[in-house]
Amino acid sequence: MQDQIKWWLLDPTLEKLVAALIGVGIVYLLGRLIQRSINMHVTDPDTRYRVRKFVTFLGYIVSLGVIAALFSEHIPQLTVAFGFAGAGIAFALQDVIASVAGWLTVSFGGLYSPGDRVQLGGIKGDVIDVSILRTTLMELGQWVNGDNYNGRIVRVANSFVLKEPVYNYSADFPFLWDEITLPIRYGSNWEYTRKVLEQILDEICGGYVTESRAAWQNAVIKYRLEEARIEPTITLAANDNWIEFTARYIVVYRKRRFVKDRIFTRFLEEVDKSNKQIQLASATVEVVNLPRLEIQSTTGKGTVDPQSVP
Repeated sequence: MQDQIKWWLLDPTLEKLVAALIGVGIVYLLGRLIQRSINMHVTDPDTRYRVRKFVTFLGYIVSLGVIAALFSEHIPQLTVAFGFAGAGIAFALQDVIASVAGWLTVSFGGLYSPGDRVQLGGIKGDVIDVSILRTTLMELGQWVNGDNYNGRIVRVANSFVLKEPVYNYSADFPFLWDEITLPIRYGSNWEYTRKVLEQILDEICGGYVTESRAAWQNAVIKYRLEEARIEPTITLAANDNWIEFTARYIVVYRKRRFVKDRIFTRFLEEVDKSNKQIQLASATVEVVNLPRLEIQSTTGKGTVDPQSVP
């Protein structure tokens, strides 16, 4: 028994395995100490996140380097075994491997990064973390309206980027085109209404024009895009019920709902001050000038006031 224990203790492979565990443990502890120091001294959230991720990734590389250095002389002897083991592992962990491949695509393909607003795997939210296997989102929408957080954190497998579209609201062009529709009654001063809308859009959305134009020019250089109208536009359409104004404007993706609220508020203020030059239309049915009804009976002829008919 003692001879067996001595044999195990003197086995060089076991010694290297113990040394590898000790080396990986030291790397892990150093990484945790460095990350704790980063949390204490780095105040910018984006910088702190990126430095912590870099330290974690560097820890993986150093750990692999330690293991490779200790077992480098045995690697040629284990080539065939690694080949069979790799084939079995690849079949059993194909979803995990797909997620790792998705992480590489995200990291080096520039699909998105922490802080971006995306729709991924049917989930819309802001990216708060990207790990090797999963992307973590702070979810938007669902049971709340608009672009508001609902408080639910969702983790989506990175493999989804290889199978489904990735919608990025903030990558190379962090602006969105939005529009509102306003029905105006016939008989309103439609020319005055157009001028009021133009003034409101210029007041609220004019500041985004310069910023968005520069971002669009950069996107045109990077992609095959044509020139687009950045300035707010107003179009008019007349239908059977009312005059319909459509106001189209550009806005920062995070302020879409806030800007829409400001536009509607300002327009309603102008409606109140317009002295009925602007009258909003609705689908309410109004029945006027109903003719008098005559009812013929066997006893005689009579006239019925329509207001008395239930």
